[in-house]
Amino acid sequence: MFENLSDYFKYDSLKILFILHIPPPIHGAAMVGQAIKESREINTAFDGRYINLSLSDRVDTIGKNGFAKVWRYISLLGQVIRQFITFKPDLCYLTIQIYRIGFYKDLPMVILAKLFGVKVVYHLHNKGVSKWQHRFIDNLLYRMVFKNAEVILLSKNLYPDIQKYVPEERVHICANGVGAKDNSQWSMVNEKRKGRKGERESKTVEILFLSNLIESKGVLVLLEACPLLKNKGLGFHCTFVGGEGDISEQLLHSKIEQLNIQHYVTYAGLKYSEEKEQLLADADIFVLPTYNDCFPLVLLEAMQHALPIVSTFEGAISEMVINDVTGFLVPQKEAKPLADKLEILITNSDLRDRMGAAGRARYEQNYTLEIFEKRMKEILNLF
Repeated sequence: MFENLSDYFKYDSLKILFILHIPPPIHGAAMVGQAIKESREINTAFDGRYINLSLSDRVDTIGKNGFAKVWRYISLLGQVIRQFITFKPDLCYLTIQIYRIGFYKDLPMVILAKLFGVKVVYHLHNKGVSKWQHRFIDNLLYRMVFKNAEVILLSKNLYPDIQKYVPEERVHICANGVGAKDNSQWSMVNEKRKGRKGERESKTVEILFLSNLIESKGVLVLLEACPLLKNKGLGFHCTFVGGEGDISEQLLHSKIEQLNIQHYVTYAGLKYSEEKEQLLADADIFVLPTYNDCFPLVLLEAMQHALPIVSTFEGAISEMVINDVTGFLVPQKEAKPLADKLEILITNSDLRDRMGAAGRARYEQNYTLEIFEKRMKEILNLF
């Protein structure tokens, strides 16, 4: 009856309908969705079916409407209904958006799960409930959505956002992870950094920003910090890498010219795979002055490459980056504190080494893809 033993266990295992984001476009939730879909650990433990929740294929189209999106959305609802009827899942895993337009878009998926009597677990990659819960309609909808549901959060730091609606006993913490470099790859990166040690005090220090060009990621704040570093005569170069979002390439270059930092800042566009790895390997400092984030995966990639980090007190970041140990955390939307911490790292290569090594160790202990997959499997097994 069964071709192999794994088919038997799948037949006898929990049936889960995964409704999640899968690239493109590339962002944190989509990368985690792809990791779950491709996880041998998870897919041998459960009988899973996957539906892609994404309606956009580029970052700059997120939040914008159009006929193509409407058609994809109708198709998405049809897929969900069909799976509830034919697959009959025991559990619906849903990476729901929890505020405004995205929340209203995902709401029908929740209603369908409840109509079909399927238990729901939400994996939240965003926040905003506490901001909108005071509105009468949103409050009613949140009560309906979170009633009897289980919730997976990326960090305990994010619980206050939903505590009005979800008791702690129904909350599960699962930090995201990124794929580990094998030992040979990591050794090559590490040896390359050690080989540059003698020349680093006099070389131009490479600062890397790797995220989509979205204002809330702190793009403009970092640009405004660069003239402050330039005016102190510091040897640095800052590279921006990522797709266009609410900041276009034209706007970015216009701001660079306005600040007269053309020789200090470069926009490299989108980079993937080997090109992105090379940029991380060549960087000396990683910076993400975000003011609207939950758990930026890119910080884990920086830690993986033993880079000291300068970021902000936002979402789970203070749990990911240990202030004064693996990097520096600064106030949001303030260029001077950001420039001050960057100056410390630019002028102290030994400190960069120590913080980078501490970040790499923290990554290995807490944030590998294997650790994430095992924790996710443990949580899903509870249901």
